[in-house]
Amino acid sequence: MPNSRGPQIPVVVLAGFLGSGKTTLLNHLLHRSGGSRIGAVVNDFGSIEIDAMAVAGALGDSTVSLGNGCLCCAVDASELDTYLAKLAAPGAGIDVIVIEASGLAEPQELVRMVLASEQPEIMYGGLVEVVDAAEFDDTRARHPEIDRHLALADLVVVNKLDRAPDADRVLGLVHELTEGAVLPATYGRVDPEFLFDCRPGEERVGQLTFDDLHGHGKHEEHAGHLHSGYDTLSFVSDAPLDPRALMGFLDGRPEGLYRIKGYVDFGAHDPGNRYAVHAVGRFLRFRPEPWPPAAEHLTQLVLIGTGIDADALGKELDACRGAAADDEQAMWGVLRYVPGSEDEPGTP
Repeated sequence: MPNSRGPQIPVVVLAGFLGSGKTTLLNHLLHRSGGSRIGAVVNDFGSIEIDAMAVAGALGDSTVSLGNGCLCCAVDASELDTYLAKLAAPGAGIDVIVIEASGLAEPQELVRMVLASEQPEIMYGGLVEVVDAAEFDDTRARHPEIDRHLALADLVVVNKLDRAPDADRVLGLVHELTEGAVLPATYGRVDPEFLFDCRPGEERVGQLTFDDLHGHGKHEEHAGHLHSGYDTLSFVSDAPLDPRALMGFLDGRPEGLYRIKGYVDFGAHDPGNRYAVHAVGRFLRFRPEPWPPAAEHLTQLVLIGTGIDADALGKELDACRGAAADDEQAMWGVLRYVPGSEDEPGTP
């Protein structure tokens, strides 16, 4: 079995061409994080408008503290690991790191750099690609590499759908170009829970844009609770899950299922550890960690999506109960998604 490690900070790469709405989405996450502290790494500072950083480019490569406790760094790609180390330091108190890539950046390179990071406190959390629905055809004509970017993405946010006269066609085309989940959006309003865990007990009211927050919003009719329109399934099992059956469930999860999080008990296959699971779109990671002292051995999962059949998914998870202890290769599928596993037989 792989060595257990403590909780790690997920690093989400946020990519997309110029004008797609990455900065608006990042601002939305920063202000609707449910109390979670976000470390925002901005590759290509430009004219980002985040509170204390409203003066375009004035802060160079510095780190600033935002009013809500978040931190933001403006960095060159070559400095990325240095700033990941700063943000991952225990004193920073960061819960998640979001890297906003330059509009002309190669997202695969940023992903590679995160995966190659020597910081044990972090883990790669997935690639989110933002596209402008209204300009999608023109963007593909100017930047044909977008098809390759979409193919790499774990979650594609199709933004500005309200401005696209043929939104359904664009959504259908994006679905054809990616194996990741496709999330429709306007004004960069994405529930943070789709990307990372938010601290419990914090109300995230109002799907507001950066302009809304500063009293300049013209879209008050869109305000509302972030959870409206989303389906959530909570699954708890006091019986261990079968690793093969669970991987079959995860491999076949529906496209509207954007987020899975929680802990899995694999019983006799690894009695000393529970497995934290983190899925964003098609991205999937497991992390073994020791059971807390006196903790009841349970599988506890939360699934979030739109248009999902919660009852059917619950029945599929029910069918995963019952781990066969004599199946020595049962964990191989799980270990493929445990970073650094010595028993890892390979990656997909």
